[in-house]
Amino acid sequence: MTSPILLRKALVLSASGAALCLSNTALAEPVDIQDDVSVQETVIVTGTRGAPRTTFDSLAPVDVISDQAIDLTASDEVMDTLAQLVPSFNVKRLPMADGQVFVRPASLRSLSADHTLVLVNGKRFHRSALLGSNGAQAPDLAQIPSYAIKRIEVLRDGASAQYGSDAIAGVINVILDDAAGTNAFAQAGQYYEGDGEQYRLGAQQGFVFGNGFLNLSGEYTDSQQTSRSRQRPDAEQLQEDFPELNVPNPVQHWGQPERQAYRFAANAAYDLGVGEVYAFSTYGWGAGVSDFNWRNPVSTSAYGDSVIDPDYDLSAIYPAGFSPRFGQDDTDFSITGGYRSAGDGPFSYDLSASYGRNQIDYYMHTSINASLGSASPTSFDIGTLTQSELNLNADFVYLAELDFLSDDLTFAFGAERRKETYRIGAGEYASYAVGPLAAEGFPSGSNGFPGFSPDQSGSSDQTSFAGYVDIEAPVTDRWTVGAAVRYEDFSEFGSNTTGKVSTRFEVTPNLAVRATASTGFRAPTPGQLFSERTSQGLDTTTLNIFTSGRFSPQGAVAAVISQRDGVEISPLEPEESENLTAGIAWNTGFGLNATLDIYQIDVTNRLSTSATFAVTDAERAQFAALGVAGAESITRVNFYQNDFDTRTKGLDLVVSYGRPVGPGDLTFTGAYNYNKTDVTGGAFAANATGADRFEKTIPEHTGNLQASYALGKWDVFGRMRYYGAWRDYSGNATGDIFQDFGSMVLFDIGASYAVNDALSVRVGAENVFDQYPDEATYQASRGLIYSRNAPYDTDGGQYYVRLDVSF
Repeated sequence: MTSPILLRKALVLSASGAALCLSNTALAEPVDIQDDVSVQETVIVTGTRGAPRTTFDSLAPVDVISDQAIDLTASDEVMDTLAQLVPSFNVKRLPMADGQVFVRPASLRSLSADHTLVLVNGKRFHRSALLGSNGAQAPDLAQIPSYAIKRIEVLRDGASAQYGSDAIAGVINVILDDAAGTNAFAQAGQYYEGDGEQYRLGAQQGFVFGNGFLNLSGEYTDSQQTSRSRQRPDAEQLQEDFPELNVPNPVQHWGQPERQAYRFAANAAYDLGVGEVYAFSTYGWGAGVSDFNWRNPVSTSAYGDSVIDPDYDLSAIYPAGFSPRFGQDDTDFSITGGYRSAGDGPFSYDLSASYGRNQIDYYMHTSINASLGSASPTSFDIGTLTQSELNLNADFVYLAELDFLSDDLTFAFGAERRKETYRIGAGEYASYAVGPLAAEGFPSGSNGFPGFSPDQSGSSDQTSFAGYVDIEAPVTDRWTVGAAVRYEDFSEFGSNTTGKVSTRFEVTPNLAVRATASTGFRAPTPGQLFSERTSQGLDTTTLNIFTSGRFSPQGAVAAVISQRDGVEISPLEPEESENLTAGIAWNTGFGLNATLDIYQIDVTNRLSTSATFAVTDAERAQFAALGVAGAESITRVNFYQNDFDTRTKGLDLVVSYGRPVGPGDLTFTGAYNYNKTDVTGGAFAANATGADRFEKTIPEHTGNLQASYALGKWDVFGRMRYYGAWRDYSGNATGDIFQDFGSMVLFDIGASYAVNDALSVRVGAENVFDQYPDEATYQASRGLIYSRNAPYDTDGGQYYVRLDVSF
């Protein structure tokens, strides 16, 4: 429901814009300086349903990242490029964090990964099948090949009223390339430490035929693992006690995983004269493997003698212990097709359908299901997660000529139907089985990551319908206002209405002020609503099998736990937000441009994992009576819940400059973000440990400076990245240990040389001075040197060479 308080704030902001209209009419005109570099404002399509605007004309802050800027980063993953160039965007590596090491969580303005809506060519991109930290289910940006991208537009403003669920923090719109010609590249690099070798190949072919185009892009990457580990003290002791063993050094590797991936994209359109048909698609396949924690043969319960199975001898298989190897194969596909009007005349429309599917197959090797004894394999298929989405959209725009407006009123309206389906596929029997040796205390399931059992498998879905109205009105030549309202109805929890008002006033042709106020929301997904994840083991005192895990907040288990005094496991509700943004945009005319925006985002009903509840005998009997699978052995349960509220305040400053300097051209860009989040209510409000995880694990201050100088066939660039202080936590089961880290400055450099019109060569280095953060002192027993939760790469410097060919 749209907040009346927020709408009153919006009216104040709009009135402020009108006041500026009256009080700043006599400021000086811009100075005309000769020999300036022509700074052509990039035309954007994100954040407006009217005619495309420039970033200066936009009613809300929008960053534009060009394909050239994307090519200046060594990584093949789009989120790394965004993290280096958009200070309010953060991405982590998270080694040994199960599926998150491959589907890395990324956030805008320190909010959850699924608080940012991702679009491709203006259409919603589907989510990953992974439920990450606190259940966040976000799109996997790594599935979009970076070589297929023309530009990326990042709208740093709440936009749920314009685009629907998820756009609380903002919108990332990836625009695919549509140019003609043939392009290809090859890149190779590695870290200074001599590991993490990465090889990349890409090709693009663009065709123009008649009134249409077809652009095909493909990219391949092969990255080897990195290791920033020391030998674990218990491994050193094992080697000392048993010198005949060959204990690996180190026994486990903290760092980036081994990974290979193929990514493809197609983008096409054809003008029929009366309208245009269009289609675009992405496809990706990837595979990766990562270490898990080492199992010490002296202390790990999977080792030992069995009376039931005398042939079982894990020491014969893994005499020096073992580090399970966890991997995934991922397949991702999306396709969108539609028909849009020719664009001439006051009325236009866009009718489209899109389908997206992400599937993750997990597997494990160098492991064991000890409860199966000598019958256990050492490799396991753990199971499959699948997310699929089908969207139908109808968007209409009418340009109304009204005498009291300085230009046409843009009246946009439309509707959307979306169906999301989430499926869990069971792993092979040995991955989840509780074998006969469980009675002797040997652990069940594939060691490290038990497989999905048939009880956990199945599918669930959710259907939603939406309608919206979006208006932009140029009140005068200088003053524009906008308003949007959107209604959505979801099959699983009901309806939601969001609204947004915007205003922009040009103080002079080179200086404008702008402000927005909006409400936003993020709907819970079928995976969050219904999926369940359990693991089984044996109580060595009672010799009873137990089951613990996360259950659906709408299932039978939640209903029983809610019978306790003071406990209520509630069905999930939307996370809701109130967003305020105000800023200025400055365009000098002599090469210097700047924007400054301040914002406040209040999010209520944020999703997290509840406290863990120990199950009583009476509750187990109730589970059994209700037909809950494995009811007799359930001992501990938790649930996803809408647990807490936060307030995020921040500031974004973006500056760019370009002009001739000496015999060449200099371009400069800089960006700074201040972002502070406070827990304001809910379960974490009185829990300092829980609150710290949301308030301090991302730096409050981040920034970057980048400069390039073009002279003849040479182009050199340098980049500085700044990360302020932040706090890390141990993740211990009982009693978190916190560690504060100071600021970090990283430098990147590179130089390109155009051999001829078709071939260029670039060499570069990221973190050129090989800087590392302070060591994570509390993780020494696990062999980890640097924090796994760092907001930047902790592998040190890396260098690369790249060849680009164009015809």
